[in-house]
Amino acid sequence: MKPHFSPRLSSPISVGCLAAALLTGSALAQVPDSQPPMQNNPPPAQAQPAASSSSAQSSQKSGGFLGNDVPFFDPGSELIAWDGKTWNINNNRLFEARFEKYLNAPEETTKDDKQYQAIITRILDDLAPMNATTQNVDEAFRLLPRASAFEIDARLCDALADAVYSAWRAEDANARLDAANTSLEQERKQNEWNAQMAANQSTMTMPSTSNKTALAEWQKEQETRRTMTMQPYTTRLAEITALIKANQLKSTASQLQAKIEFQALIVQFFMQRRFQHVLMATRFYRSVFTQGDTKLQVGKDARNLFANTSGMPPTVGTLDSMANEAIRDVKEGVEAYKFLLGKDEMDSATRRLGEAFVVGEYMPEIRTLTRDDKRRALDFAQKSNQLVSAIDVKDYALAEKLVNDLQKTARDFDSSKPMAAIETARTLSAMHIAKAKNAAVSGDKVTLETELKDAAEIWPRNPALSEVSGLIFSQADVQQKALVDLDQLMSQHNYRQIYDDRMRFIAAVALYPDRQAQLKKVLDNMQQIEGAIIQSTEIERQGNYAGAWENVEKTYQQFPDDSKLNQIRANLTTEAAEFVRTLRTAEQLEKAGQPGSSLAWFLKARQLYPASDFANEGISRLAKKILPNS
Repeated sequence: MKPHFSPRLSSPISVGCLAAALLTGSALAQVPDSQPPMQNNPPPAQAQPAASSSSAQSSQKSGGFLGNDVPFFDPGSELIAWDGKTWNINNNRLFEARFEKYLNAPEETTKDDKQYQAIITRILDDLAPMNATTQNVDEAFRLLPRASAFEIDARLCDALADAVYSAWRAEDANARLDAANTSLEQERKQNEWNAQMAANQSTMTMPSTSNKTALAEWQKEQETRRTMTMQPYTTRLAEITALIKANQLKSTASQLQAKIEFQALIVQFFMQRRFQHVLMATRFYRSVFTQGDTKLQVGKDARNLFANTSGMPPTVGTLDSMANEAIRDVKEGVEAYKFLLGKDEMDSATRRLGEAFVVGEYMPEIRTLTRDDKRRALDFAQKSNQLVSAIDVKDYALAEKLVNDLQKTARDFDSSKPMAAIETARTLSAMHIAKAKNAAVSGDKVTLETELKDAAEIWPRNPALSEVSGLIFSQADVQQKALVDLDQLMSQHNYRQIYDDRMRFIAAVALYPDRQAQLKKVLDNMQQIEGAIIQSTEIERQGNYAGAWENVEKTYQQFPDDSKLNQIRANLTTEAAEFVRTLRTAEQLEKAGQPGSSLAWFLKARQLYPASDFANEGISRLAKKILPNS
């Protein structure tokens, strides 16, 4: 499905590429096309000396996002390269099955479908940037269970409601932890103050400095009393500080966990191509997490997938923008399909519908198309897929019939490639069959078998191949071959060839009375032709070209298919041109109902050749017509 396009966030191709790449996530069981991948796979990493490092790399590869590598979609050729294999997005069993299931499904225009879309539209309106008040956000949250009750939703709105509720619970826990930290901070300050006061208290008078022993004992007692007084305060102060740090860590972890779970749900919606749910989720996300951090916490492979496709780092805003672009692209594709459908351009119409279906399978514009409109695309798609299969198995007779049917159905169907394949196969097969016939005649069995094998490989179901094979291998001996040649020449009315090879055919039909009668009649006719040719040659030698032509013309009227007789007649027509022209003019005037003029021309022809039977017969006929009573 040729050149690479630089992906941009605002480009519909980027959205289609990513959607098509994500669609392949469930296509692992598909048989890849025979074409090579669109880009070379990177060489395998060098083996690490440490076994533990190699094992870690292996586990990392096997657990990558959507397989061993990121899918690559080439919009020029509609091919997806993934894990060393290549798929055509419009020609694989997964796409065919999903697309045909959709084309056969009824349009979703029931009362429930309309109610569901009305609820989704109301939720999106309530969550719009200018409308997302606390009251509207709460109202949108209350509508999620109602939307989830419809079958088409597949309980996705329930999942979204759970994510929003969990985020709100996380925010409530953070508020309670903040209040606890405030209370602990106050207690910490109080204990710190008490500790300071305890450190400054002294109940004994310091002895004289001259009594060193008393002074040392006094200092030791003071230190002991201070330690005993401050110990409860310092212990409690340490406990309070630890609790504050723990609460801060809990707050950060709780909020991060809620964000990751919410972001995972948004990515899941995008991978499922539920773009309306993506918009609802991103708007709820912004209303719940108001700090402005919208960077997606995803793995490296997922990050590369979004970055390579959209050209932007993965954020909630990126998903929101790409979902909006996908919705616009699907609407445009459906409008194009309807327009092309009215123009009977089914080839382009089916492609446009397939592209829109890949991007937005669950969009209302796709789901509300009427079944009659979709069935026209289904008929074309089925015949197109059947044509591809017919050419793959080299059933060119069926392929030619399908090409003719598709040309009648679709004005824009390009038959050049399939017809080129069909005509090429037909020509090559005919060449091998002709060589096989020659080999059979000459008795070259090896060449015969080789040519028939080559012809069968090119066109296995060629009717001519079956006919020739049966004809050749049914010849048991020379007599049987002669009989086959005789029948073939008879069907072709090639009596001259039968006459030239008459001795072989006379011997061949010796045991077949019915064929003897056919051959005798042919040979008798040919004897008459040869006699006329000999007689005309003798008359021509005498210089009587008109007489020679007339003699040949009489025989030609009986046997117009003999090539030798035709050649001599053509030569004599040139030699007796004036006589022939005069006679033809007389005959034409007679047919035109002008007997007088015709009689004059017949008389002129008799002057040129007095013994002409054609001229005398014409004069006699016209005389009776002009003077019936004479």
